[in-house]
Amino acid sequence: MTDVIDLPLSTKAKGDGHRPRIISVANQKGGVGKTTTTINLATALAAVNQRVLIVDLDPQGNASTGLGLRPSDRQISSYDVLINGKTLEEARIDTPIPRLSIVPAGMDLTGAEIELVDFERRETQLKESLARLPHDVDYVLIDCPPSLGLLTLNALVASDAVLVPLQCEFFALEGISHLVRTIKRVKKAFNPDLEIQGIVLTMYDKRNNLSAQVANDVRDYFGDVVYRTVIPRNVRVSEAPSHGTPVLVYDMKCPGSRAYLNLASEVLKREGVKA
Repeated sequence: MTDVIDLPLSTKAKGDGHRPRIISVANQKGGVGKTTTTINLATALAAVNQRVLIVDLDPQGNASTGLGLRPSDRQISSYDVLINGKTLEEARIDTPIPRLSIVPAGMDLTGAEIELVDFERRETQLKESLARLPHDVDYVLIDCPPSLGLLTLNALVASDAVLVPLQCEFFALEGISHLVRTIKRVKKAFNPDLEIQGIVLTMYDKRNNLSAQVANDVRDYFGDVVYRTVIPRNVRVSEAPSHGTPVLVYDMKCPGSRAYLNLASEVLKREGVKA
């Protein structure tokens, strides 16, 4: 796992001031708060006047559901963007949250992993689509599936940086070496500018000594790669998706909402943007 120390830490936004900054939220381990982080970080960024687009690249479509989209609302999805030549602008849906839009996903995306194999540029489909995105977005957050297949590869090839949610549990570090090796391979073969935006500790339970131990171990090992902000285990965060809304809208004063606002501030600081 020493490979991760060699990954460049994102400290400043790139681009010409018009091109959106593209960040993949990725971890091949499921249940770590990846989609929750995508939704609420996007909402927090939008709350400080950043124009944000979520690309739901997980066949479970939880980011879409968590923003209140029913299956019938997803007439054009990320599957159509990757496989059928639809543009992101055609698939994009505005949410009730100002400055936040989403390209939804559905179960048909499951087949994309197989269908992409026959594409000549299978790993660059999303990158090519994002290159045609109108310049009215500051940040694109890609909610990746819990795997390291072609969907996640498309996300990493298209991205400027990767944000990794890491659950505060005993097996937190197990498997992250696979993600790090994948990132390094993508850097070498397809995307030399790919950075690590940071690691965010999720589901932290202050009543549990193990959470504190895991958090300390992760910080000792990864150092400044880890955000100072820790996302607590919070019932309001868990309830919000069932209401089709981010926790910042569901209960802005709860600890989870405050944590995601703080995380957005840290992300922007690393991007060289004043919140």
